[in-house]
Amino acid sequence: MYGKSPTRAVLLLLGIQLTALWPIAAVEIYTSRVLEAVNGTDARLKCTFSSFAPVGDALTVTWNFRPLDGGPEQFVFYYHIDPFQPMSGRFKDRVFWDGNPQRYDASISLRRLQFDDNGTYTCQVKNPPDVDGVIGEIRLSVVQTVRFSEIYFLALAIGSACALMIIIVIVVVLVQHFRKKRWAERAHKVVEIKSKEEERLNQEKKVSVYLEDTD
Repeated sequence: MYGKSPTRAVLLLLGIQLTALWPIAAVEIYTSRVLEAVNGTDARLKCTFSSFAPVGDALTVTWNFRPLDGGPEQFVFYYHIDPFQPMSGRFKDRVFWDGNPQRYDASISLRRLQFDDNGTYTCQVKNPPDVDGVIGEIRLSVVQTVRFSEIYFLALAIGSACALMIIIVIVVVLVQHFRKKRWAERAHKVVEIKSKEEERLNQEKKVSVYLEDTD
């Protein structure tokens, strides 16, 4: 019994030293920062993170909301082992867990968007011993219709250019086809005219020969 005490003391001391040497790191949060969605649709508020410590049961995720027109910050969602949805307020029965901690994903989904959902959503992740870090933000804009982005305009321009090229190729092929057809018809007419002219000349020769013979 007494022989084991020094071993325990050494292990305890080693544990204290390892704890002291454990690197202090902050949780890094990644969000889209800006999101635009149509009124009445659903939107996924994406929030991913990185942490020096392994993800475990101590992980917590907190989502809050700051209205665009000002006012106090409102609770949106909380996750700790299990998701906890708000029991009252504007987000009741409208916000759902859409993340996966093992994949470092702390996203949520917001259903049936309304215009008063405009504002800033904050995502805070704590993964002890990593509990510090910048809070992620997403500024949501709920609009009546989606505005075309530069990507849509680029896709539209490329599609229009491809369609124009196809039309030009078809027109060129058709023009060449009709030209060949017209030249073929002209050549056929020339052959017919030459045949008729040769036949006429042959007839005239026969008549001349016949008249000479009768004389």
